Amino acid sequence: MTHWLGVVCRDHVQRGTELGIAQLGHGKRDGLARLAAGDRLVYYSPRTSLRDGEPLQAFTALGVVADDEIWQAHEGDFHPWRRRVNYLPDVVETPIRSLGLSFTAQPGWGIRLRRGLVRLTDDDFGRIHTAMRARRVAA
Repeated sequence: MTHWLGVVCRDHVQRGTELGIAQLGHGKRDGLARLAAGDRLVYYSPRTSLRDGEPLQAFTALGVVADDEIWQAHEGDFHPWRRRVNYLPDVVETPIRSLGLSFTAQPGWGIRLRRGLVRLTDDDFGRIHTAMRARRVAA
């Protein structure tokens, strides 16, 4: 099992969680092909929406990759690649700067996130998971 950080605006994360799917890199297949069934996926949303969204810089969803199937959807002229994810219910958005993660302690960490999919350490994923679930219980 590997832990992954997908970088996607909050609007797109919300649509993906409603559909039970992951879509990364503006619909490209490459990132999805790195995931395997049972891998953990956490979404980080730098903005609320793609083009004109407000800055957010928060973790917005957590899930487990359901299987190894990758398929291409057909939405008019847009044909994004997708795969199924079982999202945890009732997680709470958590600001990235509130957690003291190892990768955010490195200079230029935001540039690394421009790749759209980054492998997380077990410790960083554990901190994110705990914070998003603990905030739900406390709310």
